[in-house]
Amino acid sequence: MEAVLILLVGLVVIYLATGIRVVRQGHVYTIERLGRFALAAQPGLHFIVPFIDRVGHKVNMMEQVLDIPGQEIITRDNAMVGVDAVVFFQVLDAGKAVYEVANLYVAIMQLTTTNLRTVMGSMDLDETLSKRDEINARLLAVVDHATSPWGLKITRVEIKDIRPPADISNAMARQMKAEREKRAQILEAEGSRASDILRAEGEKQAQILESEGRKEAAFRDAEARERSAEAEARATAVVSEAIASSGTQALNYFIAQKYVEAVKEFATSPNAKTILFPIEATQLVGALGGIGDLIGDALGTKPGSPPSPPSGPRPPRIVPAPPPTPPFGPQG
Repeated sequence: MEAVLILLVGLVVIYLATGIRVVRQGHVYTIERLGRFALAAQPGLHFIVPFIDRVGHKVNMMEQVLDIPGQEIITRDNAMVGVDAVVFFQVLDAGKAVYEVANLYVAIMQLTTTNLRTVMGSMDLDETLSKRDEINARLLAVVDHATSPWGLKITRVEIKDIRPPADISNAMARQMKAEREKRAQILEAEGSRASDILRAEGEKQAQILESEGRKEAAFRDAEARERSAEAEARATAVVSEAIASSGTQALNYFIAQKYVEAVKEFATSPNAKTILFPIEATQLVGALGGIGDLIGDALGTKPGSPPSPPSGPRPPRIVPAPPPTPPFGPQG
């Protein structure tokens, strides 16, 4: 009797252990009862009826990445390019993801590939290379709408790589090089133009300033000449009044003054102490008496008083030059 009881307890324990299921975080188990989907077991501890319920599929509920293999696509302008893409998706309904489609990953891959050919085949090569964001957005909208009955959410569709043919790549490289050289030449031309403009502006400003300087200098020179002429005119007027008031005596005084200044210049010459005058110039010596009288009148001395001896160096001796001798002797 005890053996039968122990056997029954062991069978109960085995039965209960068979029906216990632990679902890990990030997964959902589909429970099938007699071959029919009954429920989706969430993460945690669950008990199922052995031999009646069973775990059908273990569904990953985390966001997953599906790599789309490379495809050869013909663009609208008949250029063949190779394209690689990736799809990011997440299962929202485990029951639909398992029982609405036979092979979820293959279905997503084929759906993405066909729509990738459709979207890129309607664009030119330049558009496929420059409008990746537009291609990604169109693919995302189409694939997400098509997979929504499967309990999926397509989060992102990204183009990894676009490989144009080698000859087209070389042509594009030459085009890019020519375009950059063109931009460089344009920038150099604009720089030269700006430099020439600035240089011309500087020269123009310099010429303007130089002209204004010459104008100011000419104005100052004219003003100086005008003032000099006015001073000369006033001096001439004063001299004229002096001559008019005193007669020839004032005129003789001015002439004598200039004569004395000229002789002084000869006397102070360091190279000549003996000065020879032409015979015609000796006639001017006779005017010294008159000059002496004028000087005496100017200094307030009497005409008959003897002159005071000079205190400075002895004035140069004036020797009249002999008359010129005929070159061929006396002529009879």
